Amino acid sequence: MGKMESFDVVVVGSGAAGLTAAFTAARAGASVCVLERDSVVGGTTALSGGWMWLPGNALARAKGTGDSLEEARIYLASETGPHFDAARVDAFLSHAPRMLDSLMQEAGMAFLLGEFPEYHPDEPGSRSGCRSVCAMPFDARALGGSRRLLRPPLPELTLFGLPLMAGKDLLHFYNATRSPRSAVYVLRRLLRYGWDLLRYGANTQLMNGSALAARLLHAVLAEGVQVRPSSPVQALVEERGEVVGVSLSGGRVLRAQRAVILACGGFSHDLERRRRLFPHDRLRVQHRSPVPASVDGAGLALAQSVGGALEDGLPHAAAWVPVSEVPRRDGSTGLFVHFVDRPKPGFMAVRSDGRRFVNEANSYHDFIRALLARDAADDAQAFLLCDHPALRTYGLGAVKPAPFPIGRWLRNGYLMRADSWEDLARQAGIDPARLRDTVARYNAHAARGEDPDFGKGANVYNRFLGDPGHRPNPNVAPLVQPPFYAVRVVPGDIGTYAGIRTDARARVLRADGSTVAGLYAVGNDMASIMGGGYPGPGITLGPGMTFGYIAARDALAVPGG
Repeated sequence: MGKMESFDVVVVGSGAAGLTAAFTAARAGASVCVLERDSVVGGTTALSGGWMWLPGNALARAKGTGDSLEEARIYLASETGPHFDAARVDAFLSHAPRMLDSLMQEAGMAFLLGEFPEYHPDEPGSRSGCRSVCAMPFDARALGGSRRLLRPPLPELTLFGLPLMAGKDLLHFYNATRSPRSAVYVLRRLLRYGWDLLRYGANTQLMNGSALAARLLHAVLAEGVQVRPSSPVQALVEERGEVVGVSLSGGRVLRAQRAVILACGGFSHDLERRRRLFPHDRLRVQHRSPVPASVDGAGLALAQSVGGALEDGLPHAAAWVPVSEVPRRDGSTGLFVHFVDRPKPGFMAVRSDGRRFVNEANSYHDFIRALLARDAADDAQAFLLCDHPALRTYGLGAVKPAPFPIGRWLRNGYLMRADSWEDLARQAGIDPARLRDTVARYNAHAARGEDPDFGKGANVYNRFLGDPGHRPNPNVAPLVQPPFYAVRVVPGDIGTYAGIRTDARARVLRADGSTVAGLYAVGNDMASIMGGGYPGPGITLGPGMTFGYIAARDALAVPGG
């Protein structure tokens, strides 16, 4: 047998859930090692918006929002329906505020309260602007040499490498050519970015999921946690039915005296499992995921190897999102995630048959749910359309608004353009006559700010993502001024829901309900408590981090854990 090391807790995976578990265990006095199969740490978290859905959090309490855990429970019960898991939901709700308090008070992490409404604001128990938080921007220089370990953000979601933060930051960039105040704000951000590039060769002002991952990495390193990238786990080590460690390449073994915690991120790139659980992925239009390629179901396979059971009966096996395939200058293909362009006035979405199928301002998960709910046959794709003023005001996908040029996107085929809807339809492969009729109907109502077919702009979540300066409806405007534009979008995901069965303490369960001793699963490795739905911003990271906190405390028998 090769070299053996011993730790109290071994965490497999370095996203927010795994790093939260590592910090919690180390803070309780345990020796901890984090193993990451990739060469960089941060997992999907580092690519995400970084929002955490945490009802009853201290920031909301301090603001006096009136949020209550009982209301959050009512909301989740409404959202999850027959898949409501009372024990795990109650564990999440009771521990979520404590987890955030721990990170703020014991790790010194700073967070801000979001203004986002929840995605279904008309459901009972829904609240606006009090349950989602994100990490404050973080100066990467605080990590010293360890900043090289952090996964960089997706280039398609930056402005030439400069990260933009959802909310007021992004709004300033949209308004930079229309507002002197926004222009000054943007100029300051660009000057800071330029200085960083000149002096450090990289951006140092981290935002979104990068800031969250960096703050957690900083916290675990300060607690003496060993973080080891490029360390894929080959197998779990069992003794007398209990998981007691992990084996790595070269016969190396890391013994876990108290627990192994799986936090590998789910199975977004496990093609075999994906095609079994994503019906559309067997069609002509392939599912595309912006999640790191290393997220390939390794955690699920490890749990199954020791008898862990999987929960794969949810109505949706992943958190869906529309993505477009972006040709890069080096010949590779990136993915743009369509979070904020769809809800803006002057945009609409159609399928190849030329028909609208959704309220474009609904959440990204609901957008793809609607796309997949139709009889897709072999055509699970859609097209985002806009006219010239909308394109130059808001951009479309990877295409930035004015004053940035669009020629590159026309030349590489990402952006389609024509002077008539019929010509654009023929370019894109859309039914020309049906598209012409669909646009005419939409425009007739949009001229009055109305959308009787899908109710775009009818709720507070829709309006939050629209243009507050556009009247009478911040989400609706006719598409009338040529040239007209289209970008093709396909189903993607930002994390998987189907996963390892666990109890309220995050312990891995067998099919008969018994626990696999010594083994926990958190984050997207753990079957989601959301029942296949997507109630609001941060419903993957919030529960993932909370169950990381729960798992570590349970493994170490921390009082009140």
